[in-house]
Amino acid sequence: MNNNDYIIEIKNISKSFGDKCILDDVSINVKQGEFVTILGPSGCGKTTMLRLLAGFGQADKGQIRINGEDITNVPPHQRPVNTVFQRYALFPHLDVYENIAFGLKLQKVPAEEIDKRVLKVLKMVSMTDYEDRDVESLSGGQQQRVAIARAIANQPKVLLLDEPLAALDLKMRKDMQIELKEMHRKLGITFIYVTHDQEEALTLSDTIIVMNEGKIQQIGTPTDIYNEPQNAFVADFIGESNILNGKMVKDKLVEFVGHEFECVDEGFGENVDVDVVVRPEDIYIMNKLEGAQLTAKVKSCTFKGVHYEMFVDTDKGYELMIQDYNAFEPDSEVGLIIRPADIQVMHKERTCNTFEGEIIDETHVKFLGETFECLPQEGLAAGDKVKVEVAFSKIDLIDHPEEGMLSGDVYFLLYKGDHYHLTIMTDDGDHILVDTNDIWDKGDLVGINIAPQDIKIVK
Repeated sequence: MNNNDYIIEIKNISKSFGDKCILDDVSINVKQGEFVTILGPSGCGKTTMLRLLAGFGQADKGQIRINGEDITNVPPHQRPVNTVFQRYALFPHLDVYENIAFGLKLQKVPAEEIDKRVLKVLKMVSMTDYEDRDVESLSGGQQQRVAIARAIANQPKVLLLDEPLAALDLKMRKDMQIELKEMHRKLGITFIYVTHDQEEALTLSDTIIVMNEGKIQQIGTPTDIYNEPQNAFVADFIGESNILNGKMVKDKLVEFVGHEFECVDEGFGENVDVDVVVRPEDIYIMNKLEGAQLTAKVKSCTFKGVHYEMFVDTDKGYELMIQDYNAFEPDSEVGLIIRPADIQVMHKERTCNTFEGEIIDETHVKFLGETFECLPQEGLAAGDKVKVEVAFSKIDLIDHPEEGMLSGDVYFLLYKGDHYHLTIMTDDGDHILVDTNDIWDKGDLVGINIAPQDIKIVK
């Protein structure tokens, strides 16, 4: 694609606040007229990215171009963008008309033109006849419409929306989603939308950018992101998923939950550890066991309005979530079928913890900022730089942080069908991955110990 087809080009943007890296070498291209949503959990860097686009901050490095022009150092009021904030930022002492006209008056737009534009945008946001109303007398949804009208009255090339529906109740949010999508269609301008709401992103967007910890995890259409997640974070963050450890036996054959299944994936190699994602609606459940790929016992069945959500224990001891239009009663024996096209195989990001280390003496190695006891190391001398490997299952977590060699918070957790896979963030910001059968919650403070025999040192 020719660069001229992109209205926004974000190249290698990085931004830190103190020691904390908020954006880490982020690059994004946005086509003219696209509805792009930046999606991710709190603290992932999405709002910082939007603020840099708007000019409310400076990147540490990288470049931002709009319409082919470098605007990296251009002040906010000279950029062809307008921002709609979560808190609306309306002027309480001005009526609806004056709020919308405010920016146009600053630009010295003729009064006749202002009148024309204000009435046009009021019609577009379904607020005709509200121009004389005091903004404080409006509902949250109406105030949000006025904020959007004020932004689009300036005829920006790009509209930036920072969680604009977050303050609305569920019904109003759903209604405004439909209106926003329609507005985008009518206006034909580029929308960059920030949210942590996955359903909102799937509903509104042409393209979704999933972020975590300042890095882009995946860019794609809503269908791609949902059906073809590129890693376990995306699969877990977008919708409900069964995320399981698997082994790619060979091309188009994968083993998980103790059974081998035909799949459509190729090129992983043979007997390679992988992650497997199966969406709950893609598991076929039936009363007859004959012809099933595996059997299971229903643990629970809950009606969710459109479908029933069931948890089952499979014949090899794995728990799966299943969504189906039919109810299967607890304790009933069922058969399950998973079709090849409904199995998503993903590369594992890591198969064990790997850290940079340094030999202290024959039985001690320093890594993660601490000195750990290890088994006697032959052929290595004090000061030698080494790689330290520790299996996920060999990290010991304890309730009392002060009793651990290290301490940290449970930052992210995945249920893998028969165990939990946790990401622990240490006090120094390092990540340690842990497989455990114990139940922890996100945010729990834990102590971390590693036994000498579980530390593998690689020269």
